[in-house]
Amino acid sequence: MAKIGDIEVGEFPLLLAPMEDVSDPPFRALCKEQGADVVYTEFISSEGLIRDAAKSVMKLDIYEKERPVGIQIFGANLESMLESVEIVEKSGPDIIDINFGCPVKKVVSKGAGAGILKDIDLMVSLTEAMVKHTNLPITVKTRLGWDQDSIKILEVAERLQDVGCKAISIHGRTRAQMYKGEADWQPIADVKNNPRMHIPVFGNGDVDTPQKAMKMRDEFGLDGAMIGRASIGYPWFFREVKHYFKTGNLLDPPTMIERLEAARRHLQMAIDWKGDKLGVFETRRHYTNYFKGIPHFKEHRMKMVTSDEAKDVFKAFDEAEKEFGDFQFS
Repeated sequence: MAKIGDIEVGEFPLLLAPMEDVSDPPFRALCKEQGADVVYTEFISSEGLIRDAAKSVMKLDIYEKERPVGIQIFGANLESMLESVEIVEKSGPDIIDINFGCPVKKVVSKGAGAGILKDIDLMVSLTEAMVKHTNLPITVKTRLGWDQDSIKILEVAERLQDVGCKAISIHGRTRAQMYKGEADWQPIADVKNNPRMHIPVFGNGDVDTPQKAMKMRDEFGLDGAMIGRASIGYPWFFREVKHYFKTGNLLDPPTMIERLEAARRHLQMAIDWKGDKLGVFETRRHYTNYFKGIPHFKEHRMKMVTSDEAKDVFKAFDEAEKEFGDFQFS
């Protein structure tokens, strides 16, 4: 049984990765229903929090049905990070996660996210200070290193553990790789197999089939899998992995009616949470995957992703159900 601090998260837990403009409360709710063991918020800027920036503060919204839920923050300034911990605590998360892995230029250029991989001492000292500043478990998400020539993940993981980090999620790429090429899970396994390590080591990167999740568990011996892109517009991925673990068989994909019902609920929850305009806009990215693999569906998909009014998107769902309601996914 994997534990983050005192929180039991299951045998080989499946974690929903923190993803900007994706892992918001509506989507987290759907993933939780489909078997995600731990869910994380979108990453939140520590500087945005202490400035009381509306977008950053809104990301602190969490709900009881999501637990255990982690709030992820990023930054490189110690004072700001400690102040943001105090703000985050008031939202009552189960876990605070530090993003030391985001490869995006606007984050990295400030020395945050994967940018901190250039300064391991700062990475460790920030983590230590945050551990001492809260009673909540602090976890870290990071990458193998800045580039292929500077991979020090074994040392990094040990040092983070030594200052009180309660779990580490490692993406199997360097910052230089961004999302290109294949994720390399072997260095993550090396961290897990280090006899000095005793905190959970979760793998991240390219877990996009139940078979790969099983490989991460059985061949690489990791403690759990953090799922990112495979879940976008497809919350059923979590239940499919768990079914495969239990039976060795692949679960039938969700029906068209299940997909439409999820899309409707997703949109309605998004509207209820962030209003009509943002609710419609920020749910669009999911529709391609909700309705992937349906021939001659382009016209319906275009209506879903270009309509600015909620009523028009719901109408597009209704039209799709009339025409494709009995479509069989293989």
